[in-house]
Amino acid sequence: MTDRIALVTGASRGLGAAIAAALAPTHHVIAVGRTTGALEELDDAIQAAGGQATLAPMDITVDAAMQQLCRGIFDRWGRLDLWVHTAIHATPLAPAAHIGPKDFAKALDVNVTGTQRLISYVAPLLGQAGRAVFFDDACAGEKFFGTYGATKAAQMALVRSWAAETARTGPQVTTLAPAPMPTALRGRFFPGEDRGALTPCAVEAARLLPQVLG
Repeated sequence: MTDRIALVTGASRGLGAAIAAALAPTHHVIAVGRTTGALEELDDAIQAAGGQATLAPMDITVDAAMQQLCRGIFDRWGRLDLWVHTAIHATPLAPAAHIGPKDFAKALDVNVTGTQRLISYVAPLLGQAGRAVFFDDACAGEKFFGTYGATKAAQMALVRSWAAETARTGPQVTTLAPAPMPTALRGRFFPGEDRGALTPCAVEAARLLPQVLG
């Protein structure tokens, strides 16, 4: 059994689930996501490969849940070695002049406020030696991507500030750029795309794993 602890937020599906599975041989994975059934499928795959996971079916926008999560991590393990944040909210595409207020508020809550909240709670668990990994997206700034792009850009600005602030003291904070994958999020943005030409999530997770581990 490994004594290295990794928290993966957004682990229900897509890249988050693939990275959680890729980490399982070397880490005990704490998998956070909103969909219990998808987390259970991930747990089955991890156990079948000889790994172990702790499932946390939670919404990162619920402050009390995130406090409970991080307090539970501290009480059980006292630390985190790695945090991989893949949780993201994809809103419907719309012209900037016609963005729905509810869509914008939801994206802001998940993509920016939720990330900020987690940084403040997870940073003490990572300490000086831990590592946090985030993912950028080239779609930010494209036409009709105003809501997603604006909130993703704000998330990245927050992450890069944290990285600069901790460059000498730790934790180590890094941002990676995944290849296009056939995720549900991308399917909402590009419904007619040839998904066969995209990189499978498991393949991309394997490619990114050395960078995730640093």
